[in-house]
Amino acid sequence: MLLNGNGMSTTNDNCLSFGVLKAGLISIQRYPEVVPVQRQTKQMQAIRDAFVHAGRPLSIDELHDLAAKDITSLGQRTVYRAVRKLEDAGDIVSVPVPGSADRYELASAASTHHHHFHCTGCDRYFDIHGCPGGLNKLVPEGFQLEHHDLTLSGLCASCA
Repeated sequence: MLLNGNGMSTTNDNCLSFGVLKAGLISIQRYPEVVPVQRQTKQMQAIRDAFVHAGRPLSIDELHDLAAKDITSLGQRTVYRAVRKLEDAGDIVSVPVPGSADRYELASAASTHHHHFHCTGCDRYFDIHGCPGGLNKLVPEGFQLEHHDLTLSGLCASCA
């Protein structure tokens, strides 16, 4: 609990303010909850920019390499912490990769149905917009399709 200059005390726990009025009455006021504002560092901005400019799912290493072009002193631990913060904030989502570390993409890209292409030459992932559809006919009789993920593999234009 904090005491301010006019005899009012405040607590951050419940965002309440208490004050003693004349005749021993207590005044209680409720303030909207204070949400801490995340400081926008140069490192965080470089990481955000890397996602925007890449326009595809990125591994931690790819993200580090792209963001380090702007911030040469950027450490990999900083990238991991930033990814965790961005994921917790809902700005990015993970793209599970079987047998490998997850990739990450902007939540705005993930909000629309799409699939991925994995280049086996450079190990990069790319978004594929669109869906072949008609997958229900592949499902065994009596089964019900609820969701699907498709990852095509091959060589990207740079590796082909």
